[in-house]
Amino acid sequence: MIDFSKAIEELNSYKGSEKKKTLIYNNVRYLVKFPDPIREKNRNISYINNAFSEYIGSNIFKIIGFEAQNTLLGTYTYNGKEKIVCACEDFTNGNHVLYEFENLALSANPDKKIDTELSDIMEVIEEIKNLTQINLILIDNIREKFWDMFIIDSLIGNTDRHNGNWGLLVNARSSGAKFSPIYDCGSCLNPMLEDEQIEKINETELKNLAINCYSCVKENGKKINYITYIKSTKNNECNNAINRVFEKINIDKINNFIEGIHCMSTIRKEFYKKIIYIRYEILTDVYNKLNKV
Repeated sequence: MIDFSKAIEELNSYKGSEKKKTLIYNNVRYLVKFPDPIREKNRNISYINNAFSEYIGSNIFKIIGFEAQNTLLGTYTYNGKEKIVCACEDFTNGNHVLYEFENLALSANPDKKIDTELSDIMEVIEEIKNLTQINLILIDNIREKFWDMFIIDSLIGNTDRHNGNWGLLVNARSSGAKFSPIYDCGSCLNPMLEDEQIEKINETELKNLAINCYSCVKENGKKINYITYIKSTKNNECNNAINRVFEKINIDKINNFIEGIHCMSTIRKEFYKKIIYIRYEILTDVYNKLNKV
């Protein structure tokens, strides 16, 4: 495990709810996420497991073939207490600027502040295509990338993909804009569950946890249940995304990756593998249905 206590610290300029530091490790800048002290209050644990969620979620996206933020697990000792942390490499620099979707929405339509209503998101994506006045050159099909991300977020159970943690990476010199690397996966895989709680979960409860998982994206004002929405096959863009990404999901590689995390308990490893597999089986059924296998 990397000891980030010895890394060079800079003033932190990153946003978000969690405690974080900006550290330079091996000449690379990282946003290092710590357990949220507010979430830890009145809980008999030394850290929340969002470091594992961040690390695993980002790497599952990579395993499937997405461009995703590089992440490292490590420790940081603060006030005599050692915490497990996740270091997230900063993929921006002088030439590449991240524009989060919530800011893009304001640029596209300054008269309308949007929430995460699906129809609003789709409308803004279309409006972004017309931002010719700032010479924005779209390299990616943003709608396709959004739905691809939605499918994998459903696999890992990401409950916090709001408008502030995805967007476009813009080349400041060429104005070329592509879907940003996937980042901020710390709310996937039930990070608030302690090992003691996981140990008590039976098979029925595990299945319910896997199925009753909600996206930040809303339809008619209500958060979308990932599994219910995907199984309905009512949205062709969502269906097409399943067809694009499903065969890239290598469940054995995902399981082997999780198994190789030595600082994590066996109980937690098994929980992650099982809950992902339940969702994978559902995606398999939907994929077969769409392709009439």
